[in-house]
Amino acid sequence: MSSELITDSVDSPQSQPKTGILLVNLGTPDAPTTAAVKRYLTQFLQDRRVVDLNPLVWSFILKGIILPRRAPRVAKLYHEVWMEEGSPLLVYSRRQQQALAARMPQTPVELAMTYGSPSVKQALDRLQSQNIKRLIVLPLYPQYSCSTTAAVWDALSAELSNRRDLPEISFIRDYAEHPAYIAALARSVQASFERNGKPDLLLFSYHGIPQRYANEGDDYPQRCEATTRGVVAALGLNPSQYKMTYQSRFGREVWLQPYTDETMRLLPSQGVKSIQVICPGFSSDCLETIEEIEQQNRAFFLENGGERYQYIPALNDSADHIDLFQALVTERGL
Repeated sequence: MSSELITDSVDSPQSQPKTGILLVNLGTPDAPTTAAVKRYLTQFLQDRRVVDLNPLVWSFILKGIILPRRAPRVAKLYHEVWMEEGSPLLVYSRRQQQALAARMPQTPVELAMTYGSPSVKQALDRLQSQNIKRLIVLPLYPQYSCSTTAAVWDALSAELSNRRDLPEISFIRDYAEHPAYIAALARSVQASFERNGKPDLLLFSYHGIPQRYANEGDDYPQRCEATTRGVVAALGLNPSQYKMTYQSRFGREVWLQPYTDETMRLLPSQGVKSIQVICPGFSSDCLETIEEIEQQNRAFFLENGGERYQYIPALNDSADHIDLFQALVTERGL
């Protein structure tokens, strides 16, 4: 057999392992009801990547105190932000999946949630039914954290541990400094400046984690700082024109600081009367951006003397965002 025939056989598309893409986000309740929220929060808050307290003590606190009080209140908040197609996080994540699949019609693209539906199992079933032998996993968290990205790894590993046929895995840890990500964020901020005028301050609000996690080795704060530096450099801002904070703390433990809500109350007294807020840690708008940032923190700022407040939406399913996803998976050999 000639060397030319051997080369053609090895390089033919049919001989290459079929690759699939798995997008994974955190999760959301199936409905804006107390029962659905309780099911979701139980799964979410029992993950030791999220809360690593003594399991017996934590289970008592969670089921006996937190869920009975928190689930009805959170359900009401979800009801206020619920879209016709469902929870915002699921709606935007699904649109991202569909947009990426349209860009890459020869490559199966599935969506999973670490908690709730669609589950990692359901997504893997669909991929493996298409004879996937190589899998690119893209957690939809721009900045790595043990409480988010690592939880995706755990969920994937647990599900694959029950399967005979394992695909080759390419796992994208994060994309905090990726040029396409930084450029997309900078363009979204610049567009907001052009629509609404340049504010006294651009505030970067990231989801918080317990300070202890960072002390124990989670490099999430450094990854957030890297994103902020990239966007600030792209926009040419000086130190007085931006600030970085952390939101969504839970429980009594000290979390990463400064806290977004406390900062919002203080800024007007420091001469900041107009502010625009971006949340670069969220790939999709969700309860934490729509209700907590766009509504709750707007009230904190305006009630304490602020005059103009603008939330800059997440990148969601914008063309820039899908460009980024396509670049990330293509760089992994697609």
